[in-house]
Amino acid sequence: MPELFQVVTIAEANARLSAHLTPLTRCESLSLHEALDRVLAEELRSPVDLPAFPRSTMDGFAVRAVDTYGASESLPAYLTLCGEVPMGRAPHFTVGPGQAALIHTGGMLPAGSDSVVMIEHTQYLDATTIEVARPVAIGENVIPIGEDVKRGELLFPRGHRLRPQDLGGLAGVGIVQVPVVARPRVAILASGDEVVPADAEIAPGQVRDINSYTIAALARRAGGEPILCGIAPDDPAVLAQMARAALEVADLLVLSAGSSVSARDHTVKVIESLGAPGVLVHGVAIHPGKPTIIAAAGNRPIFGLPGNPVSAMIAFGLFVAPALRRLQGMPDIAPPPIQAVLTLNIASKPGREDFVPVRLHRRDGTLYAEPVFGKSNLIYTMAHADGLVRVPLDLTGLYAGATVEVTLF
Repeated sequence: MPELFQVVTIAEANARLSAHLTPLTRCESLSLHEALDRVLAEELRSPVDLPAFPRSTMDGFAVRAVDTYGASESLPAYLTLCGEVPMGRAPHFTVGPGQAALIHTGGMLPAGSDSVVMIEHTQYLDATTIEVARPVAIGENVIPIGEDVKRGELLFPRGHRLRPQDLGGLAGVGIVQVPVVARPRVAILASGDEVVPADAEIAPGQVRDINSYTIAALARRAGGEPILCGIAPDDPAVLAQMARAALEVADLLVLSAGSSVSARDHTVKVIESLGAPGVLVHGVAIHPGKPTIIAAAGNRPIFGLPGNPVSAMIAFGLFVAPALRRLQGMPDIAPPPIQAVLTLNIASKPGREDFVPVRLHRRDGTLYAEPVFGKSNLIYTMAHADGLVRVPLDLTGLYAGATVEVTLF
């Protein structure tokens, strides 16, 4: 298979597919309780000012700032109490010159007042008079109308993934239903005569289907809706029939192919038969995961991932996850890595990017990354790791003691 070794870089592979990716137009309306991690189908603007009224940030007294100027512990200002601000209701009185109103955190400032004196800086002289021992400026300890968000202000753009704090922000302005992009449907088709369902009793020479479960979980984490399409035998005609049926119900197809040269041959031919433009990349300069296939049929991306679980997971993160973000209209920004100190040397070869699972642990305030070495067909190499360290294309390895970036799982 000479074409297998015409490898391209990660950036080139993603660029080739990018020209054939179109964001989905299907959308749905969800309540805030259902919208966590979903992607907005349109921009959202605030229908109101937040807060809608000037609010106190402290327990204390609402005053006119001018009445406190020059106040000190040795020469306090004396103010007359004119009322108490009720929580959850507007006060029906006005703070006049030389007056103050008891107010609690979150309470609405009464008319006439423009600041709040913290209760710690006051004391009662009698039942109707307080001493103010420190001056305040206009607006001190007050949140003005619209300081958080103004009416008409852009809250979130289209393509924004909703986080817990975003849902709270939407609730604060009264938006309780949000338009979100439908989850991309990810068809997952395993293949291989040796692969059997995970709940099956296995015979000598057989292996349980690991990749369907792993890829389905990765797809769901990336915002997709996985559709398990079964296990195809190493029969090109049957594989092609099952792949066509899978693609008909999906926005993206993942084939988990066997590792043999003949199995890769079948996968390439089947993918080419699914529609133009067909195979865009066959072989990427990475290890593990070099035999990855990237293709498209119309505007539907297709991936042929290696059968080895570690290779499949790494290739998914590098190529399938970015495609799912693009289908949802999201900016292609992967989660930022963290830094750690490498505990062992990692060998590599120039001309490829190596991805090595690592286990993290902290000692004496320093975060360390310990490589978890193992072959690409060993799923527990990944299960026992916390993330991946990347060895750049032009390096022959990384040395123990170096500070490295770890992409967390």
